[in-house]
Amino acid sequence: MYVGALELDVLLGDVHSLKEKRSVVRPLVAELRKRFEVAVSEAGHLDLHRRSLIGVAAVAADLEHVRDVLSGCERLVAGRPELDLLSARTRFVGPEDD
Repeated sequence: MYVGALELDVLLGDVHSLKEKRSVVRPLVAELRKRFEVAVSEAGHLDLHRRSLIGVAAVAADLEHVRDVLSGCERLVAGRPELDLLSARTRFVGPEDD
């Protein structure tokens, strides 16, 4: 079994309140969850209205599948015109990491 975690630090565009932030982040989280069948959540910068840290996790029997899923998630977020992807960090855990 392999587990992959992706941490996406994003800068939101024309957002002036936490309510507006929610209206951008919530649909993005839902789309990632639905399209890639991953666990995803806003995991940081909760009190800042123009930044968000989105965490994505995937589990599979094959490391290559986990890599493909997480890179697809990263590409989807990077392609969104309403935000800028500042950084993406990926980590993997597998059977050899005991």
